[in-house]
Amino acid sequence: MQIQPIALEGQFIRLEPLAMAHHAGLCEVGLDEPLWRWTTNLIRTPEAMRLHVEEALAAQAAGTAMPFATVEKATGRVIGSTRFANIDRAHRRVEIGWTWLGLKWQRTAANTEAKLMMLCHAFEAWRCHRVEFKTDSLNETSRRALLRIGAKEEGILRNHMVTYSGRLRHSVYFSITDSEWPGVESELVRRLRR
Repeated sequence: MQIQPIALEGQFIRLEPLAMAHHAGLCEVGLDEPLWRWTTNLIRTPEAMRLHVEEALAAQAAGTAMPFATVEKATGRVIGSTRFANIDRAHRRVEIGWTWLGLKWQRTAANTEAKLMMLCHAFEAWRCHRVEFKTDSLNETSRRALLRIGAKEEGILRNHMVTYSGRLRHSVYFSITDSEWPGVESELVRRLRR
């Protein structure tokens, strides 16, 4: 698995290697409290967004993550962020997460296309055996979205994380395996054509 920053290009969006140069664009669309309801960090200020980007870049430097800025191709505008994380070369496993989109771009093709491009890269370029996802057990919207893209729910890790409010979060794990990928890919491509 060659883990190095790359751009992934789709029809509607481009995933660019995250950089501090994206900070202002991320702040324009990413400081709304509802975006962070189910996360461990509340990002409501430019400084909090700066820390979020710095943390992602530090994980990238450590070789455990590959973060992206999500850019709308039609306008060139930054609309969110996502990343590969918990990269495990020995077991050919990776997590897709830390994904968010500005409110205007939710329930559009942006998230579906991002997941398609990232899954393609994980299974076809890196030859992963497994791609993982996790979400707050209370986040029904995210859970339904993961099932819709073809991920299988595996179970709940109780008291897994502490949120910014101090609430103990139970995390639901999902995955897609390499044997499931061809069917998942076909369905994601079909969804994007609609």
